[in-house]
Amino acid sequence: MSEIRASLRDARINPVLSRETFQELVDTLWYPKFSLTRDEITFLIEDEVLPYFEVVIISEKVRGVCADPDDDMFISCALSAGAGHLVTGDRALLDVRHYKGTRILTPADFIKLL
Repeated sequence: MSEIRASLRDARINPVLSRETFQELVDTLWYPKFSLTRDEITFLIEDEVLPYFEVVIISEKVRGVCADPDDDMFISCALSAGAGHLVTGDRALLDVRHYKGTRILTPADFIKLL
């Protein structure tokens, strides 16, 4: 992950999120399995996400692409941003593999590309 963090800080990659995907991130950080405190979540959002991520307005909304319909928002975000890659650990998204010019891959596979 340090390679991704360095790439973010050096602006070698341009990560994006939408309002919907940002809300999903915030909701996910509260999951008990992560055992994060309010201060830790605030730090992650304010210091590790917001300074590096561009907010994208969804211009191309997809439906029915992913086996989990709730995950289509991530593909919509990537397409609206013109992203070449969608990096995820979500199995339903990874099963799509590629959609309209966006390659969907794991963080480990993305690191190999850097």
